[in-house]
Amino acid sequence: MSAPVLSIIILAVMFLLATVLPLNMGALAFVGAFLLGSVVLGMSTNDILANFPGGLFLTIVGVTYLFAIAQNNGTIDLLVRGAVRLVGSKVALIPWVMFAITAVITAVGALSPAAVAIIAPIALSFAAKHKINPLMMGMMVIHGAQAGGFSPIAVYGVTVNGIIAKTELEASPVAIFLASFIFNLAIAAVLFVVLGGSKLLSTKTGRLVAQAAESRMSVSVGARAAGVTLQGSGSDISSSGVSAKGTSGSAPAGAPQEASNGARANIAQLITILGLIALAVISLGFKVDVGFVSITIAIILALVSPAAQKGAVNKISWSTVLLICGMLTFVGVLEEAGTIKFVSDGVAHLGMPLVAALLICYIGAVVSAFASSTAILAALIPLAVPFLATGEIGAVGVTAALAVASTIVDVSPFSTNGALVLANAPEDMDKDKFYKQILAYSGIVVAAGPAIAWLVMVVPGWM
Repeated sequence: MSAPVLSIIILAVMFLLATVLPLNMGALAFVGAFLLGSVVLGMSTNDILANFPGGLFLTIVGVTYLFAIAQNNGTIDLLVRGAVRLVGSKVALIPWVMFAITAVITAVGALSPAAVAIIAPIALSFAAKHKINPLMMGMMVIHGAQAGGFSPIAVYGVTVNGIIAKTELEASPVAIFLASFIFNLAIAAVLFVVLGGSKLLSTKTGRLVAQAAESRMSVSVGARAAGVTLQGSGSDISSSGVSAKGTSGSAPAGAPQEASNGARANIAQLITILGLIALAVISLGFKVDVGFVSITIAIILALVSPAAQKGAVNKISWSTVLLICGMLTFVGVLEEAGTIKFVSDGVAHLGMPLVAALLICYIGAVVSAFASSTAILAALIPLAVPFLATGEIGAVGVTAALAVASTIVDVSPFSTNGALVLANAPEDMDKDKFYKQILAYSGIVVAAGPAIAWLVMVVPGWM
């Protein structure tokens, strides 16, 4: 058996094990890289470790550490209250505010499941109080998280752009971000209309800000985000793994409570907001490495408010760090094995680049519905690079379509995001019925989403 074929079998087994068992795929990938590299290819351990993505490691650690401090010092609560205050008494705007808040949280560096864990309990609480369709509310939160997920300083965006930057392909981080944002925004608009949002236009209510504060008090933000892990990363994401209120314990010691009781912003929160703005300006405007900038700002915030950083290191998404670093190390060994060229040649021999692009999008969507979206992006994009390098099809368009197709399916109840929404269903709602509704919706997304992304982003050839 040739090395490329054997490596593809190893990759498939890794995905299967990480899906069926609570194993971190990154850990499996390190083992796969070691066995494939040293036993089959005769590589030294130094050669294998040369593929370790040090820059990406620093970026993910930096942005998630910064977000954890922002969460601990109440800045995220402050942003939630501010956004809810903008709604006034208009109930119809509540789903859109939840969409926007979640998008902002992921855009500044939070992982999608962490953002959903923060907002879903609040959103579904509002849904129960104001007779808003809970499926619409829950899916608006998830699509909001995915809308902001490919910003140039977000984890998804950094992962995809980092892979593309190492190739000679045309790169456009802003185009990929906007493609994901607009696509998810369009889905949200359709959901709003189909699931009764237009009926809310004449409905008004009071005390939205007070109700938001009550929701924040009843649901511990710090505990929720600390307990969130990724499917395919050695976690339990079933509804039993996340309690009915979406909590897993009490708020971390030292986490300020001002954000829950409506207090004005304190100095640490104002500095945090300025830090997030500085991160965007310095990293995007001046092209300074996101990892170094984010961890520098995080350390400054830790010095300003030492109590707020207590436990923040534990909230760094180490499971995601292991997942991405392991997968990209394995991908480097795949390149040494000739697997990338082998797969690319196979795709090229199809003679139909558009069909090949559609196939890649569907592979990403189907696998991501059950496993980690981050892992599938880290695996499929490098495999598609040689095929895209031929210039027969737009590299930015295919990358954007693959990014969208692999993440919109996180509405699945088998994914972390879908499971979090299911776990936070209103208490008076039939959980089995809600599960079937989410399952049916995710089936529609898996079936139609990749094709629509392909039709819009790849077929016209404008990207």
